[in-house]
Amino acid sequence: MSKKITHKDIMDMEKYQIIRKEKRKQIVELKKNRRIQIGPHATAHFENFETMLAQVHEMLYIEKGGYSQINEELEAYNPLIPNGSSLVVTILFEIDNPTKRKLFLSKIGGVEDTCFMILGKERVIGVSERDVDRTSGDGKASSVQFIHFYFNRDQINCFKENKEEIFLGISHPEYYHMSKLKK
Repeated sequence: MSKKITHKDIMDMEKYQIIRKEKRKQIVELKKNRRIQIGPHATAHFENFETMLAQVHEMLYIEKGGYSQINEELEAYNPLIPNGSSLVVTILFEIDNPTKRKLFLSKIGGVEDTCFMILGKERVIGVSERDVDRTSGDGKASSVQFIHFYFNRDQINCFKENKEEIFLGISHPEYYHMSKLKK
């Protein structure tokens, strides 16, 4: 069962401002072991309660929406906390050159429906977050994708036992890459 962020978890923004620099350092350190490169342009981050709580605090701090903004942020980020039988991955497509990035993203529409994990001999297809369309009507993909992977008991045990190779990948015709996670 996943823990959800509640109003009680949200720090007062004046207090957050005082510890923000240190909190951000802690999250950067936490994320180092939760990140993997998939091909030349995609970076995947495995999310958890702490990374999502940090994101909520950052959104509240940056947007300065006050108390009225909290519910909106909880609705946006609570679904990205894994529930004990799933993993949630944020995939970022990163290309420094704006012209090349725009061209690349225009070629990978629908990429959110091509993410997968391989656990031994089993392939688990990712399910994209459906809060907004991640591919525009003209076929341009968003540079940020939120992908859920749901596992059965045997697949969860495969992770825990560390006896099988595990891969994370993208199988879009214009971007087919995968990276080994374990073993």
